[in-house]
Amino acid sequence: MKVFVTGGGGFLGLVLVRQLLAENYEVVTYSRKAYKELDQPGITHFQGDLSDLTALTTAMTGCKAVFHTAAQVGIWGDYQDFYNTNVVGTQNVLNACKELEIKYLVFTSSPSVVYEDKAEGSDESLPYPDKYDAYYPQTKAMAEQAVLGANSASITTCALRPHLIWGPGDVHFIPRLFEKRRKGKLRLLGRGEHLVDTIYVDNAARSHIQAFHAMLEEPDAVGGKAYFLSQDQPISISEFMNRLLDTGDLPPVDKTINTRLALFAGWLLQSVYKLFHIKSEPQVTLFVAKQLSSPHWYDISAAKRDFGYSPEVSIDEGMKRLKAWVKKAALRNT
Repeated sequence: MKVFVTGGGGFLGLVLVRQLLAENYEVVTYSRKAYKELDQPGITHFQGDLSDLTALTTAMTGCKAVFHTAAQVGIWGDYQDFYNTNVVGTQNVLNACKELEIKYLVFTSSPSVVYEDKAEGSDESLPYPDKYDAYYPQTKAMAEQAVLGANSASITTCALRPHLIWGPGDVHFIPRLFEKRRKGKLRLLGRGEHLVDTIYVDNAARSHIQAFHAMLEEPDAVGGKAYFLSQDQPISISEFMNRLLDTGDLPPVDKTINTRLALFAGWLLQSVYKLFHIKSEPQVTLFVAKQLSSPHWYDISAAKRDFGYSPEVSIDEGMKRLKAWVKKAALRNT
């Protein structure tokens, strides 16, 4: 079977592509850049933008299912950039599915689409908030609603919400975390004891294939639904950050900042940067301050029930694999 993966060269997308190849799927990928990792047997890569419906439809021709992992991510930037990729791009994927009569779509969403101030064991009944503190969750929520709303007799759709994806191959978050620690700029908000969900990248990718298999066998079981995904093992933010730092032989975080001060600083900087149209990213935003100072972990019972999800790679094993990759990628402290 030929399947289509948007963002196939990205952190999650590349792991998903490898897993699909291992299960003998023929994979077509679509990304804005070329990736040497995608130049191998079993993969056909198209380079293009999600805003180009014609190019997207051409690339998707002949595919039986779509895994839409591509997105504009980040905590700062122009609203239009987020909107064009996350909302318009997703609508283009849906339009191409309709034109080509593709019957299955698995969409990579985020728990941030329903996050407000905190979440402790919440399930998918959480409503979308009335306002958002960042453009990423705002536009991803719009995209998720479009995907779920498209579920019908002609196409089965679902949205997966993996939380804090980590693991080998992360060339964005991990290097930035290491660099901040080396420069002494990393701080915990408060005591860092609040619990958060995380998910190892291989587990996140596997969940997409499991959801797709469920679609093939019993479309009504997953169609039109969103699912939280995690290691099913909430961990304190301080322990999580320090274990990541340890994979690079870096010492634990030894500096803290008052939570209220951080929230105020995030609100102030965000407001000033927007007022004066400053393009560079603030040192902290309200969205990040809230995320780092509050508990957010979720009930993943629905994913277990509807498509048999369980984290195959534990946190301990994942950290071992990450440490080996960090050493190979020469990201350790020197």
